[in-house]
Amino acid sequence: MSQQESAIKEQNRLIQERAQIEEELGNLRELMQAEVDVEPDEGDAEIFEREKNAALIAVLERKLQDIDSALRSIEKGQYGICERCGRPIEAARLEVKPDATLCVSCQQEVERLARRNRPARQIEW
Repeated sequence: MSQQESAIKEQNRLIQERAQIEEELGNLRELMQAEVDVEPDEGDAEIFEREKNAALIAVLERKLQDIDSALRSIEKGQYGICERCGRPIEAARLEVKPDATLCVSCQQEVERLARRNRPARQIEW
């Protein structure tokens, strides 16, 4: 399969995934607009469910941004090229994570640097 055919296949897959995420986001946002009991009890399941939905909305919105970025890369002819080193991103990685912008080795390096630069959490007693 040529690189252009592969990019078209991934573009179609990303568009389909984007539509599914948008539908799920719509459903979650609809649930979030429901009224909440004014006097929630401690450990109220409804409050817990709303917090869970809010977190899921944030994750899905980030995923949409990643998909949009991948679709822009396809349009520019840069899909499957690592943004950091310029080498091709492994086909297996793109199969699992079609919105990947870094090859595996660059992703590992970025994560390693992020861990090293993360301030140590202090425990306050």
